[in-house]
Amino acid sequence: MAQNILIGISGGIAAYKIPQLIRLLKKQGDNVRIVMSEHAHEFVTATTLQAVSGEAVRDALFDPAAEQGMGHIELARWADAYLIAPASANTLGKLAHGIADNLLTTLYLATSARVYIAPAMNCHMFAHPAVQANLATLAARPNHTVIPSDSGAQACGDVGAGRLPEPETLLQYLNYAETQDWRDIRLTVTAGPTREAIDPVRYLTNHSSGKMGYALAAAAARRGADVTLISGPTALPCPTGVTRLDITSAADMLAASLAHPGDVFIAAAAVADYRVAQPAAHKQKKQGDSGLTLQLVQNPDIVATIAALRENRPYTVGFAAETDNVLAYARDKRARKNLDLIIANDVSRDVFGADDNAATLIAADGETTLPRQAKTTLADSLLTHILSHWKKT
Repeated sequence: MAQNILIGISGGIAAYKIPQLIRLLKKQGDNVRIVMSEHAHEFVTATTLQAVSGEAVRDALFDPAAEQGMGHIELARWADAYLIAPASANTLGKLAHGIADNLLTTLYLATSARVYIAPAMNCHMFAHPAVQANLATLAARPNHTVIPSDSGAQACGDVGAGRLPEPETLLQYLNYAETQDWRDIRLTVTAGPTREAIDPVRYLTNHSSGKMGYALAAAAARRGADVTLISGPTALPCPTGVTRLDITSAADMLAASLAHPGDVFIAAAAVADYRVAQPAAHKQKKQGDSGLTLQLVQNPDIVATIAALRENRPYTVGFAAETDNVLAYARDKRARKNLDLIIANDVSRDVFGADDNAATLIAADGETTLPRQAKTTLADSLLTHILSHWKKT
């Protein structure tokens, strides 16, 4: 069923992604209308937006031609969904505090449509407590969805959270508005690396960014799941609607996992295989040229422990991050650890820290390969397959 989608564009370089989003919405039969803030014109033209939407672009709160029929109220009534993207720090502040000094913000107060807010800005601005407080205020409002920002290189040269997700991801949020296929399902996701102490200063860890696990948690929450995210140390913001438990070591992660196994358990974390047998109580000093010898012992296998539970065992999904013989090792790991499903990916191809990935799902009754794509998009595909496999059991 076609939707009426109103898109509000505020001033930010990420506005260049919106014409492609409009094309995707039009392709699937939706009706799209556009409003722009004053500064949005610095980054994308009304001519372009009108060409791809087929509708006149609105940007003036006091438009005599439109206001004869209370045009801004009619536009607010017309919309099924109102997407504000990119939402600048300035616009977020106005939305959070009910300031309506332009058409974009006035429509926000006037509409009863579902509201989607996609923040985009410099990573330092995004991390500011004022911005985070405004996002929390908006996320708590009924019928509101704050779309998590992506992380990575930004136009200003900084690297971090605050990027507008790709058009395909924004489309998924709009399309999943009425698709709550994970509703009432308790999902636990582990994500990120673990850190194993050598002494109070040093530790053993790996290159995991946590992006895949966080993308799974965000997508599942959007689709109605009750999500617990057990996260090792990362720089990622907690996804909207997700309960995050912060841990450091593999032992910490195991304890949290046993306390919150859920109905479905997805082990996306890159858990350190080994820890130091006896971490030093004080910082270790150099011993001339003699080097340092560490005695390592094996960490508990978290996903195998969950899969072996006799009571309240969840549907258990593992990840196999391999650099060679990827599928063979993954098949063996699934069988050996008694997993219901395993997701194999080749980490020799710059996967750690990247924004995209490919994967092969391996179950007892078959395998499905998903091509390389944005991790946010891949997360939705994985959740669809996981849910389908689980329902068969």
